[in-house]
Amino acid sequence: MGNSVVFTIGELARRTGLPVKTIRFYSDEGLLPPTERTHAGYRLYDATSLARLELVRTLRELGIGLADIERALTRQTSVAQLAVRHVEALDEQIRRLTLRRSVLRAVAKRDSELEDVALMNQLASLPDEERKRLLDEFWDEVTEGLDLDPEFYQRMRSAKPELPDDPSPEQLAAWIELAELVQDSEFRRLIREMGEQHSSDRKAGVDLSPARHDPWCDWMATAEQAMADGCEPGSEQGRALAAEVARTWATADLDPAEPRHRKQLAERIDAGNDARAERYWQLLATINGWPPVPTRHHVVEWLVAALRASAG
Repeated sequence: MGNSVVFTIGELARRTGLPVKTIRFYSDEGLLPPTERTHAGYRLYDATSLARLELVRTLRELGIGLADIERALTRQTSVAQLAVRHVEALDEQIRRLTLRRSVLRAVAKRDSELEDVALMNQLASLPDEERKRLLDEFWDEVTEGLDLDPEFYQRMRSAKPELPDDPSPEQLAAWIELAELVQDSEFRRLIREMGEQHSSDRKAGVDLSPARHDPWCDWMATAEQAMADGCEPGSEQGRALAAEVARTWATADLDPAEPRHRKQLAERIDAGNDARAERYWQLLATINGWPPVPTRHHVVEWLVAALRASAG
């Protein structure tokens, strides 16, 4: 046997903490060939074998398969190459587990029914390209055949959901809600009707340029402050705001004070004031980490009421 230190399988087990059965299995698989054998046929291992066994144990603890370990030990691949491949596999596994965790959190938060869970998991697992395709199909359907301002609708449909690899429960829940929303036939009908109104206005020569809507944020702030002050739509504040809106959106041949103009304007604004349309952008903001989109549905309702009240 020579003068070198040798170990039996039992001694390797005591030194490494691995079960004898496991070490024997590694040896049988060729990962830990014995250095020599006793006259009785018992396997013996040297210090190099001990180091090899420690390496095998470390690689197994990292989740690397026996076939890959064997390739590394026989120099068919390097440990560095093996690590790179394994990191990629672990990253994908972590991504799937993180997504699964987020789905379960969303299920718990929404108190979902059993039949909803599979759908939620399916929607959550869609890759980015499938999520974008879902929105593209939505916009294709609601705008098909309509004469629309290309720049305006390009801005509308260019906003796509970009769900991160590790979405928060709120982001995942927002994506699931958005996916359900754009597949809802009533919501599609609503957006289609808005597009039809836009197309009709465009054909009638109505100014649809972005500059025409520049004062909108200021009007919303004015209406919101009036509401906070307890003013009714028919109050002096309401009538003043209605007059400004009517004047800004009146064509050259229209008297801004004309009741019919104000009533039509109120109807047009009201037609686009659906909470679901606002919700669409709020959900996209949550998914993509944009600044929150404030809820203005009730403020628009106040403005519409002010226009109607000022029309008499």
